[in-house]
Amino acid sequence: MQRPVDADISSVKSSFSGSAPLPIELYKRFEEASGVNIVEGYGLTEATCLVSFNPIDGTKKIGSVGVRLPYCLIKVVKKEEDALVECAANDIGEICVSNPGVWPGNTYTEAAKNVDLYYEDTFLRTGDLGRLDEDGYLWITGRAKDLIIRGGHNIDPAQIEEALLGHASVAFAGAIGQPDAHSGELPCVYVELVADGEVTPDELKAFCEEHVPERAAHPKYVEILDELPKTAVGKVFKPDLRKRAITRTFNAALSDAGLQASVVEVRDDKQLGLIACVASEASDSEITAVLGGFANTWSRA
Repeated sequence: MQRPVDADISSVKSSFSGSAPLPIELYKRFEEASGVNIVEGYGLTEATCLVSFNPIDGTKKIGSVGVRLPYCLIKVVKKEEDALVECAANDIGEICVSNPGVWPGNTYTEAAKNVDLYYEDTFLRTGDLGRLDEDGYLWITGRAKDLIIRGGHNIDPAQIEEALLGHASVAFAGAIGQPDAHSGELPCVYVELVADGEVTPDELKAFCEEHVPERAAHPKYVEILDELPKTAVGKVFKPDLRKRAITRTFNAALSDAGLQASVVEVRDDKQLGLIACVASEASDSEITAVLGGFANTWSRA
């Protein structure tokens, strides 16, 4: 649960926000509570840090990550007929960056990771989704690998998270796709409350149904945790949430099938992704009959 901080910040004039998209509701709540000006920016280690940020004193578009820095070029591309093409203004695609800190072909020490990593052999494909507006401001909309794919329909988890962060009791939200044998994935969300926040999962589901405009994006499962897993910079760490969701859904399927079996660990595999390790005396064929319909692989614990 997120605890309040009692500190004198009267000397702080501006603060910088990065690492993850800043929901507008959280932006408003922070500025109202602190009186501190927020400057949103965007960068990544592979491009040697900063790429863009909102002008401190110039025109600032809340929710965007501002304009490109000098010597930095940004393109947004999408796939059409097996080829990457540049997007028109305000069309969403993958953000690609070229600057003196991008070394095409040598971003990673493992050569295999550099394959298909560059657009026009110059621009680093970041894996981030976004758009450039008519004024050249960059807007981050999510991560390509974070998309929830429900029956072939792409759902941006950011719309779920941003809606929930508009709830007075919610401090953090992490939306992911939980495994589903029929649709591939279904949206689910894990939530951390503010100090003394009082709300139930059912109330949060109802809140999403009211505030998330896309019906397919309404979460099928909501769980409140004491604290969400986070990275060193305070960003919600979704791989741990995915492991949690796989464990829960696989165990429920095994239980419903009457098998004495359970997932004891979900491990990372470089080639197969997340693998559920199952402990059971049941036969492989019995377990496969239950878990074979899911996209994630299982193995013996």
